[in-house]
Amino acid sequence: MSHRLEFYFDCSSPWTYLAFEYAQRRLADLDLAIEWKPILVGGIFNTVNPSVYASREKPVVPKARYMRKDLQDWAAFVGLDIGWPEVFPVNSVKAMRGAFFALEHDALVPYARAVFASYWGDLEDISQEAVLAKAVAAAGLDHDAFFAAIASQPYKDRLRETTDELIARGGFGSPTLFLDGDDMYFGNDRIDLIRWRIEQGGGAA
Repeated sequence: MSHRLEFYFDCSSPWTYLAFEYAQRRLADLDLAIEWKPILVGGIFNTVNPSVYASREKPVVPKARYMRKDLQDWAAFVGLDIGWPEVFPVNSVKAMRGAFFALEHDALVPYARAVFASYWGDLEDISQEAVLAKAVAAAGLDHDAFFAAIASQPYKDRLRETTDELIARGGFGSPTLFLDGDDMYFGNDRIDLIRWRIEQGGGAA
């Protein structure tokens, strides 16, 4: 592939769900390889972006109202059903450790898609193993091997390392994408901009 897109993501973000689906659709015909990089977005917020917590505690009401409307507009545009889970924010650490297991078994896309759909479509608590087990089954992964892996130290370390890696590269949330090296983009609404950049011959490191 002539181009490489590093896609840092956490399934606990609805905007990341939109980017995950739209990127695959919108960029599929390009000479581009997507490298999926699971992170724990809460770790990023704790380290470099604590303003997220302040805005949740004291939201600007008109802005929050518009955000919900904007989210539904994007969901309709991409063709997804996105609700608002009762458990929000959610502890996504097990789900995101599991993404590494899915990567190792060439099942990242079906696994992540099932996790996203469970949380944002079915409004289920993805911190619960019974919910994750359905995503594991949907992706064709081995149940016992999956849960043994995500409880092990190597998978804990990998999630921490990838999260720290994004922080070191200047990231502050999910989704964060890097085109051909250090050309950084943030948010679901940057996919068309990435496509434009590639078509203009830019982005190459």
